[in-house]
Amino acid sequence: MYFYLMLRNFQTLYLFCFAIFFGIQLSKAQNTGTDKPNTTLKQPPYLKAGDTVAIVAPSGILKNREDEIKQAQDLLKRWGFHSVVGKHVFNAENHFAGTDDERCEDLQKAMDDPKISAIWCARGGYGTVRILDKLNFKLFNKHPKWLIGYSDITALHNQIHNQGVESLHAIMCVSLPKDELEIEASIATFKNALFGAPLKYTLEGSTYNKTGQASGQLVGGNLTLLHTMLGSDTSINTKEKILFIEEIGEYKYHIDRMLQSLKRAGYFDNCKGVIVGGMSKMRTNTTLWGTSVEQLILDALADYSFPIAFNMPAGHDKDNRALILGRTINLLVSKTNSTIVFE
Repeated sequence: MYFYLMLRNFQTLYLFCFAIFFGIQLSKAQNTGTDKPNTTLKQPPYLKAGDTVAIVAPSGILKNREDEIKQAQDLLKRWGFHSVVGKHVFNAENHFAGTDDERCEDLQKAMDDPKISAIWCARGGYGTVRILDKLNFKLFNKHPKWLIGYSDITALHNQIHNQGVESLHAIMCVSLPKDELEIEASIATFKNALFGAPLKYTLEGSTYNKTGQASGQLVGGNLTLLHTMLGSDTSINTKEKILFIEEIGEYKYHIDRMLQSLKRAGYFDNCKGVIVGGMSKMRTNTTLWGTSVEQLILDALADYSFPIAFNMPAGHDKDNRALILGRTINLLVSKTNSTIVFE
């Protein structure tokens, strides 16, 4: 009887330890994404004259913005593309461009339609996360196409990355000013990415740059959205990858809080490098932070040896160069400049 009780106690202790250990491991894995590191992602076919681009609005409302969508269609026409606008793009449901179901319907139709070669998001704002779990990627994965956008569209970029498909972080329809020459470089890189021309950037140097060299898949997007995805199937596994971040309209302590949360979740543990885009329209708190946002980022990531490049012209500023997310890049960072070469 004594031996039996001892055996039962040992089994109970073993199962308890097993559950604790693997529970911690599963929790950690949940925070670092579901895709496999070093997996080569599917590349959607580059576009050619005669292809069709769908314009959809998975996020914010487009009240009185018909002219901007028409301008985007005119741009596509000049490049030799046809365009279709989602049925519900100009709908309004409080904050959003239609109900969740309506926005999802337009996006799903574009994803499934074999005649559509790319999906261009009209704008960001907020709302994409509300429809992620409604989407079916079965046909999209069989016949992938370029998904284009930034800001709130980061949620879709992450989801598509975890489906194993590249996507395009680039200007959206409402990014176009009346005088397109104001963002000529951004438009040019967007066009080059769609047609498959080589992408290479030389960034302005910064005394804040953390020098070094790295190679890996480029992932990331808007910092708030990356933070929001933590703990879900849409969170990205950053192992052996290079992370791009950008943000707009945040307090510095918000930036630090998000970086600290990502750090505690293991987001940077096996990361190969970080590229910092625009940190636009930073808000001033009554209690000043005390350093620049660049120094804030360096301090938050001080425990890591990977290179950090500042001054990537991508994000919410007018100069918003195209980035192929999921594509392997070579990153070289010095104090005088940084180079990013897409393979």
